[in-house]
Amino acid sequence: MHGLAFFLFLIIVALTLVITYFASKRTRTTSEFYTADSSLTGWQNGLAIAGDYMSAASFLGIAGMIALAGFDGFFYSIGFLVAYLVVLYIVAEPLRNLGKYTMADMIAARFSDKKVRGVAALNTIAISIFYMIAQLVGAGGLIKLLLGIDYIYSVLIVGILMTVYVVFGGMMATSWVQIVKAVLLMVGTFIISIIVFAKFDFSLTKMFNEVKTATPLGEAFLNPGNKFKDPLDTISLNLALILGTAGLPHILIRFFTVKDAPTARKSVVHATWIIGIFYVLTIFLGFGAAAFVGYDKIVAANPAGNMAAPLLAEALGGDFLFAFISAVAFATILAVVAGLVLSAASAFAHDFYSHILRRGEATEREQMVAARFASVGVSILSILLALFAQKMNVAFLVSLAFAVAASANLPIIVLTIFWRRFNTTGAIAGMLVGLFSALLLVFFSPNVWAPEPGVAILVGEPLFKLANPGIVSIPLGFIAAIVGTLLSSKKADSKKFDEILVKANTGIKELAN
Repeated sequence: MHGLAFFLFLIIVALTLVITYFASKRTRTTSEFYTADSSLTGWQNGLAIAGDYMSAASFLGIAGMIALAGFDGFFYSIGFLVAYLVVLYIVAEPLRNLGKYTMADMIAARFSDKKVRGVAALNTIAISIFYMIAQLVGAGGLIKLLLGIDYIYSVLIVGILMTVYVVFGGMMATSWVQIVKAVLLMVGTFIISIIVFAKFDFSLTKMFNEVKTATPLGEAFLNPGNKFKDPLDTISLNLALILGTAGLPHILIRFFTVKDAPTARKSVVHATWIIGIFYVLTIFLGFGAAAFVGYDKIVAANPAGNMAAPLLAEALGGDFLFAFISAVAFATILAVVAGLVLSAASAFAHDFYSHILRRGEATEREQMVAARFASVGVSILSILLALFAQKMNVAFLVSLAFAVAASANLPIIVLTIFWRRFNTTGAIAGMLVGLFSALLLVFFSPNVWAPEPGVAILVGEPLFKLANPGIVSIPLGFIAAIVGTLLSSKKADSKKFDEILVKANTGIKELAN
């Protein structure tokens, strides 16, 4: 089994490296490195967005969460899917029309202050690293289960590969790795779902009745409240999931890989269909794991349930399906972490280095060198942080990243587009308060503190009782942006707002006099 798994892993790695090799021949300018020269079509970018979004949290974390917690695990599937309505109706077109390479470009289209660009870049790097920790935790657990390699070395393997993709292939390589991964993931998930459904005689009623007796939760498995016992925590989680996607840097930069706003909109529609089908199928993954793998075996493999999907594949299809699904999960992680490294590296090289340190005078070659060094730095930092989060559920870790994105980025994006009075002080205040309030609340939450040793990272009573900070930090981000604007003596440029409003909605570069 280990030999077969290792062979399929090698095929996946070889395929992605071949893609990177050919992409590297087409990656010579900053536009090609950051955005694949805006050459992707709507369906290609839709698949790439889906590949970027259907992460280790989706495939490994949600399956395990549903298998262990029942109905509460499905909150993640619902939240991740509904989030794309916010992206489609509020963010996609204005971002493509106003930006060039990064989210900070969009904000800078209205506010020329370098502090605004710098803070926006800081948010991008922080959120990308937070999100990347979850992917590396999933990768470490997966390779350890499959090949028996120690968790530390497993994380290092993925870290090295993701750095290679970005440093040499840029956005072109990252996009095609994500497209291939999306196809493989959908095929693998569909195969498992059909087998699970066949085991229940293609009857939803029979499936729901049988899972009532498959876990220690009994009939409570299908009821809410198994994991999220506090209603405020449930609301907080769903707020973060639904609003967070519109602030995720690695998703936002995907809209710069197409030629115009209508194509960006089409790519979101394609992505939503693919993602929607996938998240419906997570029910079969979770229920199948609960029924055919069992609670004890899932927890024994990984206390957070992250290995439920590969174990289900083994139970249903033996060694080959187990190895195939594990290899697909590995490809899933590689694709997502490559996108995250690229978004963080772009923020550093394009926003910090080129616009702030070099005042817009950096040459193409200097930007490319800076982006590649930044990719290596981001990878090293993410790997170090992932070593401390081994026992946490990856879907849960990602939900925290969503909360940070919804708190720090979404308020600024919305107010930049829709509020005439909004100014630089409000933008900086909103981003900083949103970012640090979310991070501080996570640090003081039960994720980090617990009364008993071994439950969390530190021993002690948590000062903040909710597991997800979204219900507090998201409003704080909006309030800080509004209050900062109202208290500031700086006047907003009404003419600039009119230009932004027209450009965001039409793509027209300049207003006629």
